[in-house]
Amino acid sequence: MTLEEEHLRKEMVRYGALLYERGLAHGSAGNLSVRLGDGAILITPTNSSLGALSPERISKLSQDGSVLAGDLPSKESFFHIAVYEQRPAAKAIVHLHSTYSVALSCLCHQDKDNVLPPLTAYQVMRVGRLPLVPYFRPGDIRLADAVRRTASGHKAMLLANHGPVIAGASLAEAVHACEELEETAKVFFALGSRPVSLLRCEEVDELQAVFGS
Repeated sequence: MTLEEEHLRKEMVRYGALLYERGLAHGSAGNLSVRLGDGAILITPTNSSLGALSPERISKLSQDGSVLAGDLPSKESFFHIAVYEQRPAAKAIVHLHSTYSVALSCLCHQDKDNVLPPLTAYQVMRVGRLPLVPYFRPGDIRLADAVRRTASGHKAMLLANHGPVIAGASLAEAVHACEELEETAKVFFALGSRPVSLLRCEEVDELQAVFGS
C-alpha cells in the first residue's frame, strides 16, 4: 500500500466520523469515495456506517469497478464511477441521506435544472447549480446513466427522493460542500413562503467568475 493510499484511507475514516457525529449520516446510509493517483478508487463498503469505518476494510476498485482489495463496495459504487468518468479533476465524492437535503429532493420542482434558489454566496461558491436527477430505486444501474449525463456539467446533484451527490478536488472540499448544501436547505425550509431576496444573476455570475462553479 502506498503512503497516498494509507493517508486517504485514514482521511475517509476521519471525515466519515465527522459527518456521523454532526448528524449528516445515520445507520449505514451514505458513502464516500476518493480517487488515487493511478485511477483506482477507494469507497466505503456496503452496509457500513460512516461513523465506524476501518481503514483496512475500505474497498479498493479498479477504474472499471473490479474489486482489488478490502470489503465488498457500496452497492452505489457504480454512480461514483460514473461521476469520475465525467469529471477528470474530481478526486472525491460524498453521497449522503442528510435530512434537509433529502427533504428538498422529495419536493415537486418546476425547474429540475436547479432546485435550490441562490440564497447565499457560499451556496453558489461551494455547491453551484443543483439539478434534480430522476428517481431510480437504490442499486438500479440505470441511475449510473442519469448521473453520468448530469455530472458532465455539475459538481453537485440531488437524486430524487434519495439525497445529494457532490464531487470535489479533495475529500475535504466535497464534505464542506455537502455541509453547505444541508445548511442552505435548512435556510430554504426556514424561509418557507416568505418573500425572499435572492442573489441577482449578476451577483451569481461574479461569484462563479471569481470562485468557479
